[in-house]
Amino acid sequence: MTSRTSLRSLERYFGFELLGTNWRTEILAGLTTFITMAYIVFVNPSILHETGMPVAAVMMATCLCAGFGSILMGALARYPIALAPGMGLNAYFAYTVVKGLGVPWQTALGAVFLSGVAFLLLTAVGVRQLIIAAIPAELYSAVAVGIGLFIAFVGFRNSGIVVASPATLVTMGNLRQPNTALALFGLLLISALLAWRVRAAILIGILAITGAGVLLGLVKWQPQRLDLSAISATAFHLDIPAALHIGALEIVFVFLFVDLFDNIGTLVAVGKKAGLLDSAGRIPRVNRILFADASATVVGSLAGTSTVVSYIESAAGVVAGGRTGVTSITTGLLFLLAMFIAPVVGAIPTAATAPALIVVGSMMATHAVEISWSEPLSAIPAFLTILAIPLTFSIANGLALGFTAWTILQVARGKWRSVSWVVYLLTALFIARFLYLAG
Repeated sequence: MTSRTSLRSLERYFGFELLGTNWRTEILAGLTTFITMAYIVFVNPSILHETGMPVAAVMMATCLCAGFGSILMGALARYPIALAPGMGLNAYFAYTVVKGLGVPWQTALGAVFLSGVAFLLLTAVGVRQLIIAAIPAELYSAVAVGIGLFIAFVGFRNSGIVVASPATLVTMGNLRQPNTALALFGLLLISALLAWRVRAAILIGILAITGAGVLLGLVKWQPQRLDLSAISATAFHLDIPAALHIGALEIVFVFLFVDLFDNIGTLVAVGKKAGLLDSAGRIPRVNRILFADASATVVGSLAGTSTVVSYIESAAGVVAGGRTGVTSITTGLLFLLAMFIAPVVGAIPTAATAPALIVVGSMMATHAVEISWSEPLSAIPAFLTILAIPLTFSIANGLALGFTAWTILQVARGKWRSVSWVVYLLTALFIARFLYLAG
């Protein structure tokens, strides 16, 4: 009786009845999210290893901070959003800060720590919330669509359906290549299951494609024994005084800026897809969301990895039915478990996850109907946002371009008095950022 009462209390806390969900759906959704983003367990160490950081230590740190951040997000903010070291920011950490500027990785971790503390302070005083509230409602939908195209494009690229071309930038890949053919089969399988309204369609598809890859000999992986003490090679090796001494304000600002706007885009996209925004289009419990994100970045820097962000792959779990924090808690627990079974996680091929990304992207494109395409003040900024996100491979770039265009058009139309000071300040920062990147 006690256990049943406890379960009911948890269901009330997470809002199961209100959101029309149950334990089975939430756990399956969490598993789907984990499988879709499990690649980070191996990709992040391979990138940060370029700085001289030990692979085994970074792998442990990746699992630890992803587990901590996702569980905190689920338990505190009650959102189906998983966290892990961010792609793009880890590349900036490795190739720009460490290899490009010659900054030791210990000092770079100190900069990540400082950015995480700055996140917490900005959240505590309400600045991050002001920024989120300042984003025009039409750009929320545009960001969701743009991210949908972005992750679909990633899926096309990872599967080999689309490849680079010196003449046209991108072109059709070799569809007879075994992994590409397997991914196409997976795309058809997942689509067919969704057409039949199978709730676990994405998860079933990923597992089926992985099984087919094993039978066809396309899944190649080498089991390795992972020593849990390996994390000691990076844990608490960050050098905060050095980060302050070298005047790493610019580095800290980049970590802060990109993480903030990538997270805003992810929160908007996943929140809209899950139907979690309120009637005014705002994100409930946003303070808790931002606190979880910032805390995970601080923990990640202490453990030995780059900035932790909310993952857009969380949308895969939402499509699978995830609506509450139980989804992200499940994902977080699986990340912690991955520290012990990392070789098994590594058996999931990109041919299995790429179709899931394409399908999720197609579903997120439905938000395009929420944009007033006949009104240039909304349509043009929205279009620029949607197009720039996949073409620049950056959620932050797309949001910045669309936001700037929105402000300029409001002023050109004579509506400058209705634009808040926060919007003008953000627009000025966006323009300064574009000028800095151009240099």
